[in-house]
Amino acid sequence: MATTSDIRNGLCIKHNHKLMQIIEFQHVKPGKGPAFVRTKMRGIEDGRVLDHTFPAGHKIETVRIENRPYQYLYQEGSGYHFMHTENYEQIFVEGHMIDKPDFLKEGMVCTIIFHAEEEMPLIVEQPQFVEAEVTYTEPGIKGDTATNTMKPATVDTGAEVRVPLFIDTGDRIKVDIQKGVYVERVKS
Repeated sequence: MATTSDIRNGLCIKHNHKLMQIIEFQHVKPGKGPAFVRTKMRGIEDGRVLDHTFPAGHKIETVRIENRPYQYLYQEGSGYHFMHTENYEQIFVEGHMIDKPDFLKEGMVCTIIFHAEEEMPLIVEQPQFVEAEVTYTEPGIKGDTATNTMKPATVDTGAEVRVPLFIDTGDRIKVDIQKGVYVERVKS
């Protein structure tokens, strides 16, 4: 059992029978009264963010997790198949464990977070950026770069992203997966 003095960013704990990951924390020692630790935690199963305050010295149950590199292979039904990049072991992951599955590309290397004691996958973390080819968008108008107007575009993974007016079908773009937004055009 750990105490609140062991809290750090990224630590996984069991709180109210749920697995939570500490996003940020702050030790507070007011001039009057006992010290406490204010935390912001994200639920591993559902992704919800929760604010919670622990009294100083409170016992917490830590959970050991491991990050492992896996390569995305293909989708089957509502799940996805991944292969470990070192020992080639394949696993099947349910779709709800992936934050933005519409940005998955065949061969993409993702990090899968495992509950170390139970050998159970918890979350699939995708890389922050992905390069994708625009498969369909309305034609752009030459010289239309002065305004910050955006239009919808479909990329080769099937996801829809808003892009500037000068992007055409066939262009390669860089997309921020976490925000689902266009970053820049990739030069070939």
